[in-house]
Amino acid sequence: MKIKPLAFDSLGTRSMATFVKTDIKILIDPSAALGPSRYGLPPHPKEVKRLEEHLEIIKKYAKKCDVLIVTHYHYDHHNPNMPEIFTNKIALVKHPKEKINASQKGRANYFLGLIKPKVLEYADGKSLELKNTKIKFSPPVFHGTNSRLGYVIEVCIEYQGEKFLHTSDVEGPAIKEQADFILKEKPDVIFIDGPMTYMLGYRYSVQNYQKALENLKEIAKICEALVLDHHLLRDINWREKIKEIEKIKHAMSAAEFAGKKEELLEVRRKELYETEPP
Repeated sequence: MKIKPLAFDSLGTRSMATFVKTDIKILIDPSAALGPSRYGLPPHPKEVKRLEEHLEIIKKYAKKCDVLIVTHYHYDHHNPNMPEIFTNKIALVKHPKEKINASQKGRANYFLGLIKPKVLEYADGKSLELKNTKIKFSPPVFHGTNSRLGYVIEVCIEYQGEKFLHTSDVEGPAIKEQADFILKEKPDVIFIDGPMTYMLGYRYSVQNYQKALENLKEIAKICEALVLDHHLLRDINWREKIKEIEKIKHAMSAAEFAGKKEELLEVRRKELYETEPP
């Protein structure tokens, strides 16, 4: 199995776009976006350029994929401005009407009206086999620690005895149902978006942070590669925040997994405006 991060926060944009090659080609969450405001500043031109690059990479990989997966309807995970990438593909998507908040329901309805896939299937809680590849989806779980931001579906891909799991936006995981799916599947490689420590104490509670660390300790015991990114990588001190995990299993960013340099552009936005003023 080949697993390739295409666009992630550690690579410069808000995304968890991941390409997986077995005897079929799969693209999970084919989109990327930028934080509209950080430190009271809009995205720096360097971030905008990186976003353009990542969207082109996603388009390139989408063309050769058999299956495109959308775990939920936030713009860093689905892109209504690129509906053409779904044409004649198998689209496995989060259910647009069940276990979904009002905002995402509207986005889902609009998005699904644009795309023209060969097959469209609501994936929540389902399992399917394509050639010798098994794809299993969790039931809808919280985007975060409650239903305010809606729900996401976690994805597990199995091929020739190897498992890869992509959590989407669980923000931890701090919730039992989020962690249970991971622990039950026992993936070899896992991509987790991690606790939202850059908002610790006001949008993300210390209690949920501690629970996420407890769950990550258990998850670290069952996998060979623990890749933490996305929300966690919006914290410049992310390694310090998960130092307990590194004692058990080496935790890495998606950039490190891909053998690339970490470029936390959003975290460095204020610095970029000072050193490279537009």
